[in-house]
Amino acid sequence: MNSYTATATAHPNIAFIKYWGNRNASLRIPDNGSISMNLNGLVTKTTVTFREDSEEDVLILNGKSASYDALQRVRSMLNLVRTITGIKQAACVESENNFPTGAGIASSAAAFAALAAAASKAAGLDLDEPALSRLARHGSGSACRSIPSGFVEWLPGDDDLSSYAISIAPPQHWNLVDCIAIVRELPKSVGSTTGHGLAPTSPLQACRVTDAPRRLEICRKAILERDFDTFAKITELDSNLMHAVMMTSTPSLFYWSPASLKVMAATSRWRADGIPVCYTLDAGPNVHLITTTEYVDTIKKQVQEIQGVQRTLCATPGGPVSLTLSSD
Repeated sequence: MNSYTATATAHPNIAFIKYWGNRNASLRIPDNGSISMNLNGLVTKTTVTFREDSEEDVLILNGKSASYDALQRVRSMLNLVRTITGIKQAACVESENNFPTGAGIASSAAAFAALAAAASKAAGLDLDEPALSRLARHGSGSACRSIPSGFVEWLPGDDDLSSYAISIAPPQHWNLVDCIAIVRELPKSVGSTTGHGLAPTSPLQACRVTDAPRRLEICRKAILERDFDTFAKITELDSNLMHAVMMTSTPSLFYWSPASLKVMAATSRWRADGIPVCYTLDAGPNVHLITTTEYVDTIKKQVQEIQGVQRTLCATPGGPVSLTLSSD
């Protein structure tokens, strides 16, 4: 046996009902369920090769050797796969994104979804969707949502087997578009993993989690019925609740920038003028503007006139993780 190789591609996702805080940090069992949409056109492509002639795991990100911390997170996933399969070989992992990394566009979700698919396949596993979603969750909680297709719900569960994501509607179900206002390209100073650990220090987190089932039901129903007004209100509320927890944690986390606030304020004005659009922000300053295909050009034109917006990325609902190559 010389090598086993597999390549997978995965999309990041944007959460409408957010994941923030864990009941079990080591297993990434979340405090509450979440709902998201995969982002077509934004892609992480990852190749994993297990080689007999390699002694150390290697991680190459966008053509450059990755940091020690990034390698350790990837190695934890590889070790899990090696434990499951019993293989001993070190791996070379090559991964690239076509969107900013670590800036609130769920780069870790796409990265670990692609890594889980490629590493498991290269190791000889043929996992079904729930098992692959559970595996991806070990690397990054939101990665479990990048495994299924389209509009996705993460069932929080209460143990490793019951915490995974399912598709609630295919990509073609609703013509939503995520127009991302990029106000900062660089990685954020405090990563999401650290932020999740701070969530319990906020006096607002318990209230947010207690109310989550209600918000999940409203959001799920709005998506299934394509009810944009209800969807917009619950999406913005949930985003604001998560950031309120961040801001009231110890220490506080402030991901919004002045440009973020300008875009959020403009979004409210645009919706009042009859444009179907709402905002949501993950753990970062970039603002996701959710609209419908008919209004994409209007939103892009108006958001690019706001001071501090560097550029926009637009994505329609995306499909599931996919294996693009597998060879010995």
